[in-house]
Amino acid sequence: MKRHLISAADLTRDDAVLVLDTAEEMARMADRPIKKLPTLRGRTICNLFFEDSTRTRISFEAAEKRLSADVINFSAKGSSVSKGESLKDTAQTLAAMGVDAVVIRHSASGAPYRLANSGWIDAPVINAGDGTHQHPTQALLDAFTLRRRLIGHDTGVGRDLSGRRVTIVGDVLHSRVARSNVDLLHTLGAEVTLVAPPTLVPVGVGSWPCEVSYDLDSALAGSDAVMMLRVQRERMNAAFFPTEREYSRRYGLDAERMAKLPDHAVVMHPGPMVRGMEITAEVADSPRCTVVEQVANGVFTRMAVLYLLLGGNEPAVTQPSSPSSSRTEEK
Repeated sequence: MKRHLISAADLTRDDAVLVLDTAEEMARMADRPIKKLPTLRGRTICNLFFEDSTRTRISFEAAEKRLSADVINFSAKGSSVSKGESLKDTAQTLAAMGVDAVVIRHSASGAPYRLANSGWIDAPVINAGDGTHQHPTQALLDAFTLRRRLIGHDTGVGRDLSGRRVTIVGDVLHSRVARSNVDLLHTLGAEVTLVAPPTLVPVGVGSWPCEVSYDLDSALAGSDAVMMLRVQRERMNAAFFPTEREYSRRYGLDAERMAKLPDHAVVMHPGPMVRGMEITAEVADSPRCTVVEQVANGVFTRMAVLYLLLGGNEPAVTQPSSPSSSRTEEK
């Protein structure tokens, strides 16, 4: 893999499959009495969050601690950023403290790229979401969840998502998750269809490696997975649809629409969900919905990314040869 993870488009097919396979190894640790690896012992990772987050921040922190890294959590609120400190000065402060990697979320598209290529800090940079641009680890955990559900835990190792059809529905215009998933799923061989109101489809989407539709009902029957997106009102500066009720009627997923999906198909959502608007409570709580799975898989996937960027070339998880060696490893 490259030194940084800024965009899902930077990953080749082999890179992506390597991350998914490594995440599968990490997932096997969940059943062990001690769920920690010494891989990143002595390394310091800073979670640099300039934007509010729950799932992503906690997921990265859990992944870092399970790999035995020392963790610094930085929040813009209550820091010198609120006094006007620039990204450059914040980065140089971290560099002076000797951090070994930076996980950054920022409201400005391109901030992680700037941090990675500016020379302000000599450490790998992982993009945890920048504006409406990219969220590569979310796309990786979504692909990991899809591969497990559609192919299988063990049978999926080494395989991509060739021939699978994924429908992404909702506020594509403001969604970094949609952009990242289109890039990664295409790289992994899946066919992607975007479904949204015309006002929430980005300019230039014709150059994306996907199809575009404005009719959700017609897209459901051939889908292996449907991914619902949250309407991001905090990024909107105009009225993009008449009312919430109208949006829900045309582009919301309820039990009636879910019944049109093939029997093996799954429902995904990056969270947070707005129940009753883009997805009903009945669908969100259905066994076909993978939202909770995605959160759990996010830890494994981010462990894999951190391991591959910082950990070296040894096997991610060494299998003990005897009970005594197992006890020694856990100690």
